[in-house]
Amino acid sequence: MIALGIGCRRNASVDDIEAVIVQVLSAASLSADAVSLVATESGKADEPGLVEAARRLGRAVVGIVPSELAKVSDQAVTRSERVQRLKGVPSVAETAALAAIAPGGRLIVPRVANAVATCALARDDAEPAA
Repeated sequence: MIALGIGCRRNASVDDIEAVIVQVLSAASLSADAVSLVATESGKADEPGLVEAARRLGRAVVGIVPSELAKVSDQAVTRSERVQRLKGVPSVAETAALAAIAPGGRLIVPRVANAVATCALARDDAEPAA
């Protein structure tokens, strides 16, 4: 299973979110078909741009509560002081991807960011490489 974790500012456009998705998938040499689900912090799960980006991928958005994101914080490789202060985790994108497939997940692409959105990929270690 491959989880696409997304973090974004309020009212981020679908185009901005899709731009980071394309970058992350390219970095992993994966197609959109490889993605099992789109994960984010529960407070962002209804963000219109994110919902539309997931719809275009044909995947569901899974909102993960902050306490579950915090459980995988030690596996995040990117640290944002702003996100840590606001959300209590070092990276929403990374922790969302990891929490969506925990336990046994690992980051395959750490956070990629633009001005309003972030994205990361995690894979279930039990899953064979694509």
